Amino acid sequence: MFTLCQDAENENRETGKEDLRFARNGEQWPEQIRRQREKEGRPCLTINVLPSFGRQVTNDARMNKPAIKVRAVDDRADPETAEVLGDLIRHIEYSSNASAAYDTGIECAVFNGFGYWRIGLDYAYDDVFDMDLSIKRIRNPFSVYGDPYSTAVDSSDWNDAFVVDRISRDAFARKYKGKAVVDFSDTDAWGGEAWIDGDTVQLAEWWHREEAERQIVQLLDHRSNELVVVSKEDVESNEELMALLGAGIVEFRRERTALTYKVRQRTMSGMDILKDEAWPGRYIPIVPVYGDEFDIEGKVYRRALTHDAKSSQQMMNYWRSTSTELVALAPRTPYIGPTGFADSDKRWDTVNSESHPFLEYDGAVPPQRQTLDAGPSIGAMQEGLAANDDMKRIMGLYDASLGARSNETSGVAIRARKVEGDMSTFDFSDNQVRAIRHTGCILIDLIPHVYSNERVLRIRGENGKERSVKVNAPYQKQNDDGEPMADADGAPLMALHDLTVGKYDVAVSAGPSFTTRREEAGAEMMQLLQSFPQAAPLIGDILAGALDWPGADEIAKRLRNMVPKQALGEDGGIPAEIQQKLDEGVKIIQKLAAEVEQLKADKSVDMAKVQVDASKVKVDAFKAETERMQAMSPAPVVIGMPPSA
Repeated sequence: MFTLCQDAENENRETGKEDLRFARNGEQWPEQIRRQREKEGRPCLTINVLPSFGRQVTNDARMNKPAIKVRAVDDRADPETAEVLGDLIRHIEYSSNASAAYDTGIECAVFNGFGYWRIGLDYAYDDVFDMDLSIKRIRNPFSVYGDPYSTAVDSSDWNDAFVVDRISRDAFARKYKGKAVVDFSDTDAWGGEAWIDGDTVQLAEWWHREEAERQIVQLLDHRSNELVVVSKEDVESNEELMALLGAGIVEFRRERTALTYKVRQRTMSGMDILKDEAWPGRYIPIVPVYGDEFDIEGKVYRRALTHDAKSSQQMMNYWRSTSTELVALAPRTPYIGPTGFADSDKRWDTVNSESHPFLEYDGAVPPQRQTLDAGPSIGAMQEGLAANDDMKRIMGLYDASLGARSNETSGVAIRARKVEGDMSTFDFSDNQVRAIRHTGCILIDLIPHVYSNERVLRIRGENGKERSVKVNAPYQKQNDDGEPMADADGAPLMALHDLTVGKYDVAVSAGPSFTTRREEAGAEMMQLLQSFPQAAPLIGDILAGALDWPGADEIAKRLRNMVPKQALGEDGGIPAEIQQKLDEGVKIIQKLAAEVEQLKADKSVDMAKVQVDASKVKVDAFKAETERMQAMSPAPVVIGMPPSA
């Protein structure tokens, strides 16, 4: 199997190594040409601009971290438990520095066509039996051999994979006591690899997945009238459940054969299987992220972003070297004069290699330096610029995408050109999103097996705040301050997050991280307050929470206490004595308004006096409304006189 994987990956691996050496290590001149030019003393320059193009993609991926979100799928899944699972995955990413794994993966995909990271499983601490998951980077992408029969875009259907590594003979002897290190030829054992190399020994992890059948049964729990699907093996091993079945409390409904997967990890040396362990999940825990991928008659090719730009980069190096050579000849052009003019001064012999303050000559006419034709050097420089433009067109990254000035003059045109560059390289970042989604699927599949016992977990919210939560057992809810919560009758509010029950799915959203979005929201709210300062009492707490200050959360909490309860959607109520005065004022206003209408109807009444009384009614009504507003809000209210009637 290793030979099959090796043969299928051979061309992509060799091409990837060449692309990586070319773009990152600057090995851009053919060896024979480089030696010949150096022997002749001609310049052999390498103006490597490919890393700047690649970093536009990799650094954009660093700034826009895809986030894994967990969603409840079936009726046994709990939305609050889905949130806990999402926060647990976020904590796994944070504690294992998964961002380094993601960054390494996308960087390898951009510069050599493919990259990888892996899911690890180990004890949480040295003195406990609880296990924790982790996400680890694979620094050397050429150490992984994937399944040649895979067709899934994220390789979630891998049934075989190999990860090779080298350790010293001493480390091998300490870790695998009793296992012999046997020298053998390159054609022996596993696929012709040189497993013994001086003082090191090559090891390989062989991950193998195969289909397996299991019996599942559907049970009806009469206590809750709920249908439950469990494996038959779990039913037969659960004495309590068997007793409930015997008592008729739980009823057997139906049974069927279901397909599942079993994964094993084998660690091998050149001649022995050193370790053979079962893996709890259904996926091989190695996640690939691919670059440009295409299929020609069943053969899969994976290429780096910079692959097709190598010829243009070589042309740029050649023409820049040529133009440098031509320009460097300018001070070395020969002098023309009469025969024997240089015999009077020996310094003429070094005129093209040393600087002299003056020179003497024989003859009446001074010698003249021959004019250098600058045409070839200008042409070489233009060809170098054309090669640079070719690289931009090949990769779809123009000056606007690279942060340089271009021929666009308006902001709209510059943004349009930048978007065009982003679209040209979107397949690389989108492949990373697919890989991170597959990572979330692997974690969701493993969590019920790894975190199956009652324990307290440390989880991390989207805003970066950490908290502890109890899983797989009931617990009393707590508020943001860590205080126990109770209902209106004083009964404790209980919660249960059973990570082993229900089905969950994952989605990945790509965009700026929460910190970036929070800072952006804070800046936008500051602009809002500059144009509408009256909103400050209503959104001050939200603004403070969005700012990245030490103590910003405490400031937000204090400002929230000053926000009117009506603005928070809460019925804060008005003090009884103020409400009584408001009611009395309304009755007086209504009575005065009725009297004014009667006076208007009486033709014998002086209308000037009626107008004055009407104005008085409006003033009283406005004062009553002002008192009501003052009672409802602590913010100062500016009182103005109403327009005259």
